[in-house]
Amino acid sequence: MPAPKTPRAWQRMLSGRRLDLLDPSPLDVELSDIAHGLARVARWNGQTRGDHAFSVAQHSLIVENVFCRMNAAASPDDMLLALLHDAPEYVIGDMISPFKSVVGGGYKLVEKRLEAAVHLRFGLPPHANRDLKDRIKKADTVAAYFEATELAGFSMAEAKKFFGLPRGITKDMIDIEPAPALEAQSRFMERFDAIEARRKTGP
Repeated sequence: MPAPKTPRAWQRMLSGRRLDLLDPSPLDVELSDIAHGLARVARWNGQTRGDHAFSVAQHSLIVENVFCRMNAAASPDDMLLALLHDAPEYVIGDMISPFKSVVGGGYKLVEKRLEAAVHLRFGLPPHANRDLKDRIKKADTVAAYFEATELAGFSMAEAKKFFGLPRGITKDMIDIEPAPALEAQSRFMERFDAIEARRKTGP
């Protein structure tokens, strides 16, 4: 009896790379693939207003913007970790929080391995330390509040219950209008390049 075939665990990227989902290598991570993927992954399972999906690439830009506003002394490395906080989703998609809790640990394990590969590819620690992770999460929650109320149909009272009321950040400080995928992709890469330039020259 023939041995069962091992299921394919890699994905071919447009760059030509083959990324192993179970054992991802930093050598197979490319910025162009991340930007392309994130610009085409819809936040809120696509349940947002507008002519275009609100992408994870746009969400990432907002989180990094809010993070910088809330952390004036942030280093360029901190900024890049904020921008890349959802980078694994270029491979595994944006699974909404209620479903993550149903799926459990397997999803988190794959996500953690992909996060480490992405970070190492760009000369960052495999994972942010607890303090930095908490500060990025705070910025992420602020972004979620505005996305929920401006795009996803939440009332302010409902969003406040789930995400808390943002302090010191107002919606005029962020660009939350859903953009075409190519525009979101380009803006993500431009911001990455700007942060990289700061990493090379110092704060």
